[in-house]
Amino acid sequence: MGVRGTTTAGEAGEPVSTGRSPGADAARALRSRWRTATTAAGWAFPADWPLPEVDEVCAAVLGGPADPSAALYRLGGARAEAGADLAETLLDLAALHAVLAEPPGSTGIVSPNVDATPASMLRATALGWGDVVCRQIADSGADDPLTGLATGAYLRTRLREVYAEARATGRREHVLVLVALDLDRVVGWSRVVAMTLLADALREVFDAGQTIAVVGPALAAVLVRRDEALHRSMANLRVLAADRLAVDPHVARTGPAEVWLEELPATYGEAVALLAAPGR
Repeated sequence: MGVRGTTTAGEAGEPVSTGRSPGADAARALRSRWRTATTAAGWAFPADWPLPEVDEVCAAVLGGPADPSAALYRLGGARAEAGADLAETLLDLAALHAVLAEPPGSTGIVSPNVDATPASMLRATALGWGDVVCRQIADSGADDPLTGLATGAYLRTRLREVYAEARATGRREHVLVLVALDLDRVVGWSRVVAMTLLADALREVFDAGQTIAVVGPALAAVLVRRDEALHRSMANLRVLAADRLAVDPHVARTGPAEVWLEELPATYGEAVALLAAPGR
């Protein structure tokens, strides 16, 4: 994906007006309220929110009965190119829908809800995002596109290297930290949001080059060298994951995150089987 945090439409992020008309005023007002709602919902890098495709979507949804799907598809693709993950992209879409659902002239605070967004809008945006990500996967096949963590395949590669190192040195220094959420308690896009929030917590705690990977729909793993700080790091992860999940009542019920230590089995094959075991 692209690099986040890069301003793409001027220092203030607002387009330069080239004229005034009732339609242009309405589009500017919608754009402003949409951006405010997205930022309040937690958009990570406000400077990279403005894109030309945002203005296309505003024009499309204000243009009467015409189907805005094509504009939403292009917006989804542009978000992927800019580095936004799917959860963030769909939350941005939910902010737009929440603003559109308000009465004309309303200036109140809106609450984006991805699950309340019409399926046609979700489908068009997600398809645009997904098509770009699929093209990018060939160049970044080691990354899970939803969370930004490593894939299970990359973790298996690292495990093979770790076992080879252990054979060569006669020392086995690595262990696995496994982290699970209870996704049976939520439905829809809340599952994606929960895993994305967990990924953020994992990256903050294990930030010294450890391999962090998604190994199941509700499970992540960290391949880490055992040291005296490991148990403190696991305790920090429990607390930080709880804080991350608590920001959204729809995903808070997936916690508390279960965090535990797994010793590496005697062989690489057994380690792979461990990660693939039923219920993982």
